[in-house]
Amino acid sequence: MKTRNKNNKRRYFSPSEKVKILKLHLLDKVAVSEVCLKYDLQPTVFYRWQTQFFENGEKAFMQERIRRKPLEDKIEKLEVKLASKNEVVSELMEAHFKLKKELGEL
Repeated sequence: MKTRNKNNKRRYFSPSEKVKILKLHLLDKVAVSEVCLKYDLQPTVFYRWQTQFFENGEKAFMQERIRRKPLEDKIEKLEVKLASKNEVVSELMEAHFKLKKELGEL
């Protein structure tokens, strides 16, 4: 029987490595048992990755929208802030001219 990890440390697979491993089974039609043996994985880990992959696959097609949404939100907030500042400056200028008229400086 093959030992899992000789030093009992948890291994880390990057997202791209996980996709590569899933592709072996899904596209290249390699049996799950062979994939798990090759990468020293428990089948439950493989199936958990597969479930996560399919549950989150929709995000791959929404990536552009996800990137644009925060930028659009930031622009909108900045526009609101700018409009508010413009109103304050306008009110201050009006009060300034009114005060100058009262003091006879204009």
